[in-house]
Formats: sequence, structure tokens, C-alpha cells
Amino acid sequence: MTNTRTGYLIQPLPNEVLAEVRRTGLDAGGRPVERATAEGGEPLRCCLRDALAGEPLLLFGYAPELPDGPYRELGPVFAHDADCPGPDDASGYPADWRGRPQVLRAYDRRGRIVGGRLHDGDDPETVVAELLTDPAVERLHSRNVVYGCFMFAIVRG
Repeated sequence: MTNTRTGYLIQPLPNEVLAEVRRTGLDAGGRPVERATAEGGEPLRCCLRDALAGEPLLLFGYAPELPDGPYRELGPVFAHDADCPGPDDASGYPADWRGRPQVLRAYDRRGRIVGGRLHDGDDPETVVAELLTDPAVERLHSRNVVYGCFMFAIVRG
């Protein structure tokens, strides 16, 4: 769902990717997924919230959607071990992650990095809007500041 006010969409991990990982037990690199029990606070890329202690999780390598090329990468992500309903609201910034510093990387249609910004998480919509003013920017990837892991994508509506 595109936020009509902002003109962009927040994208968690695609359902088809999650279904394939759960079905095969293999990640994007062909390696076996790791099953774990949440300690609490793990960022879930399926529903864009922090895990609650005791939830069954998968940890696996994911290649965020980009065209093949040198900027396409594989990195670790957490998701629920079983189907989940996804984010409560895909038209807005994830509520659990508001206030969490993140890096937003801007990519063009070829999958090349064309900019980015570090933000403190307090007003992510302003940073997203500023980055999307550049017509070359097709999508943004939100990244964890410390670990560099992919969190979610933001695409034009």
C-alpha cells in the first residue's frame, strides 16, 4: 500500500522469499537457515517489528532486491519461523524502529548507490522525502547502523 501523503511504500521481506526459505530451509546463498528462539529485540524483517522473547525465529542470508551487479549483496536477517501477518502498516515507517538510528542508502534503477544519509530515527519521513527528491533515486534501503544489515526497502509509489 502506497502512502498517498508521502508517495512511497515501505517493503518488508517479500512473502515469496520467506515462503521459499521456510519451505527449503536454505537462504539466498544456498546455506541452511538457523533456527533460534528470540531473546527479545531482534529486528524481524517479515513484520518490521522487534521480536518478543520466546518467539521462534529464522536467521538467514538475504539478498535485497536490486539488479545483478556489484552493489547486490547478501546479509543476515531475522524473520519469524512460521507465517506471520506482516507489518501492521506498510504505508508508514515501522513504529518499533522509530527513534532507532539507521542509514538510508539510495539506489538508482541500475542498482548503483547514488547517495544516502544517516538519520537518528526521530523524523525518518523528512530524510526519506529529501532523498526521494532526487529523480535518479528509485529505492532506498534502510540499514542497521552498527551491523550494516538490511532492514527494509522504501520504493516510490
